Amino acid sequence: MIEPPVWTDDQLEAARLRAIAAFSRERLEEPLEDYLEAFDEYQGYVEEVLEATVDLIELDATALDVLGDPRLLEAFRYLAGPPISTDDLKVLADTRSLTRSTLEGRPDLVQRLITIVRQVLDRRRFAWVVEHREPTEAERNAAVLASAALMAASRTQTRRRTIGKDQQEEMVKAALRELGFTEVASRAIRTISHAPGPGQFCGESVLGNRKGDIIVRLWDDRIMPIECKVSNSATNSVKRLNNDAAIKASSWKTDFGLRQVVPSAVLSGVYKLHNLRDAQERGLTLFWAHDLAPLTEWITRTNPEPFTA
Repeated sequence: MIEPPVWTDDQLEAARLRAIAAFSRERLEEPLEDYLEAFDEYQGYVEEVLEATVDLIELDATALDVLGDPRLLEAFRYLAGPPISTDDLKVLADTRSLTRSTLEGRPDLVQRLITIVRQVLDRRRFAWVVEHREPTEAERNAAVLASAALMAASRTQTRRRTIGKDQQEEMVKAALRELGFTEVASRAIRTISHAPGPGQFCGESVLGNRKGDIIVRLWDDRIMPIECKVSNSATNSVKRLNNDAAIKASSWKTDFGLRQVVPSAVLSGVYKLHNLRDAQERGLTLFWAHDLAPLTEWITRTNPEPFTA
């Protein structure tokens, strides 16, 4: 068996700094238009909510019109400080659904949603509601702009994570195809016999008890789950790497055996050295999106008869 690479601190530090530099370039070159388009869209939503509710003063009378419109419901969640996610709002309101049909048949639910948002209303943006008065024009404009900015920033960050992860997964899949691997259908992999065959890989699948982004069957029959991780901050890297990918690595080794599985991660973005070291010591093999050569070279070494294009 060809052992996966284990990197020194110096190697990890050099790769980490290159990843941060690539992350910085990507952020600086990111088009501003996406954020501005989202801002303009959300500005309209917030203005519509304020208009429909007479600046939130008559919220009870028009709540169903606001809550029953998915666009305005999103703006409604951002009245809170900090904003409430859809899932959190469902938990707080003790409901499984926020659709208009559900709300129409549940006046108690509508009232509960109003009560929740009033309790957590951002008192800086909507001071006039707390003080039981009409807003000044300046207050209203400031509240609209601040709310639109919050919503646009959230959408941009979500889009960054989604696009970054999707691009990373496609890069890895393209590299595997160049090595002669064939993509097959995703599946539940409860035992090694359920995994793709040698020289094959599949997209997101349940491996043992946990999902993996890409599941590769190496030429030597071992399973190589690859997690694609994009971190936008050193703090976020703990969640992405140590509290997710490294935990999966331990789980997979327990499920399939130390010699039968090679848990790995392809990383991009911002990471701290000690977090990288910790993940590696817990059995996760690390590679980098900005340089997939070490990944492809190691995979090639597991093939006694290298693929020739």
